[in-house]
Amino acid sequence: MLTTDANTAFLPEQIGDLIVKPTLATSVAAQAAHVVNTGDVAAYRVPIVAADPSAAWTAEGEQITTSAPVLDEIASPFYKLAGLTSLSRELADDTTPEAAELVGEGLARDIARQLDAAFFGTRGASTIQPAGLKDLTGVGTISAGSAWKDTDPFVSAIFAAANIGATITAFVANPADAELMAKVKKAAGSNEPLLGNDPTQPTRRQIAGVPLLTSPAVDAGTVWSIPQDRVILAVREGTTLEVDRSVYFGSDRIAVRAIMRVTFLFPHPSAIQKIELA
Repeated sequence: MLTTDANTAFLPEQIGDLIVKPTLATSVAAQAAHVVNTGDVAAYRVPIVAADPSAAWTAEGEQITTSAPVLDEIASPFYKLAGLTSLSRELADDTTPEAAELVGEGLARDIARQLDAAFFGTRGASTIQPAGLKDLTGVGTISAGSAWKDTDPFVSAIFAAANIGATITAFVANPADAELMAKVKKAAGSNEPLLGNDPTQPTRRQIAGVPLLTSPAVDAGTVWSIPQDRVILAVREGTTLEVDRSVYFGSDRIAVRAIMRVTFLFPHPSAIQKIELA
């Protein structure tokens, strides 16, 4: 049962179980990106080697020419993703502690949805959320023609990333597109589907050996090709989950609030490939 204090803050390990872990497990962005948990800092920074040091063939006994790499960095502040909900005092007092857990899970699911919407979308003129994939410039683009009919554009995406030293670790599509792909057969008259099974997760599909993830946050007709080590989702320490018994005193309800601070960083936009239907 919830305590009778006016305000209740959950312990860090409880917050991890109720909010952080379910959010990251549910969010497709968190599955596709490299997730970094940081300390209580205002911004997250990623160093970038803009130019490598130079090596050269050198004769024995000759002075080796000194060169230095050109270093740069990208940085982003953290942005607050918050949810506020309520439940009746009767539900909180007359049920097991699972009531708070269920509310926390519901908040986690919606935080994950908002996280994915921002990651696969654009922030436009907003200053209260991080830039998403659609805000990037320099992303590789590959045409898939007028319909999903073979793996060629996906293979092209894999090699486009490989040509600049990146490895595509996930394709992310809208569920409607994934269903269309699942119905495509490898050849006329064949019953063998174009999509392969992931041996590590039987319910998940693969294209050209790369896992296919789905999210409604991805635009229909678009598939994002993600190299995990070039896409970062940073989560700041200090996620909170609090219960307040006083704010809805007049209606005898209890408020439950969750706050999570995250940001996205894309240190190598050209490694990301965007496959689109014409």
